[in-house]
Amino acid sequence: MNKYVTCFFFLALSASLPAQAQVCQVAIPASAPDSRYQVNGNGTVTDLQTGLMWKQCAEGLSGTSCSTGTVKTFLWQQALQRPSVINTQGGFAGHTDWRLPNVKELESLREISCDAPAVNITVFPNTKLSIFVWSSSPYGSISNASNISWYVEFINGSSTSFLRDSIDSNFNVRLVRGGQ
Repeated sequence: MNKYVTCFFFLALSASLPAQAQVCQVAIPASAPDSRYQVNGNGTVTDLQTGLMWKQCAEGLSGTSCSTGTVKTFLWQQALQRPSVINTQGGFAGHTDWRLPNVKELESLREISCDAPAVNITVFPNTKLSIFVWSSSPYGSISNASNISWYVEFINGSSTSFLRDSIDSNFNVRLVRGGQ
């Protein structure tokens, strides 16, 4: 089966599944424990290991439990433009240098001991609403991949590539600042 058809099937299937509780394996040491993060109390979280500051909620969500609002989805070009929109409208939490993370930065949020979602849900609550998250990373420079970019599936923490402008590629955005 073509990987795009497989991915579409998975996306369609996951959209129809009921919400499930996160499953963590206690035998696997946590890769993203609470102690790794500083919750700043202003809608941001600082990763003490990488030095990156993240918006605690995916775009469209807010509040201490990220339960206010509706998660927004974007095509890749829109996702790339989202930080500029936020930054030119006064920024967020006193900062105007937000950006879309590259795939390695986004992967750094993965909690390898957990699935559904594979992220620290104490620090990044309500991630089940923003499972597929765009990165700024294009797939590669080969000509037949010029319209493909990376995203992270926080269902299981895998990194996957997908067509940027497909009707099925409206994914979520979680903004970051610092690093690179």
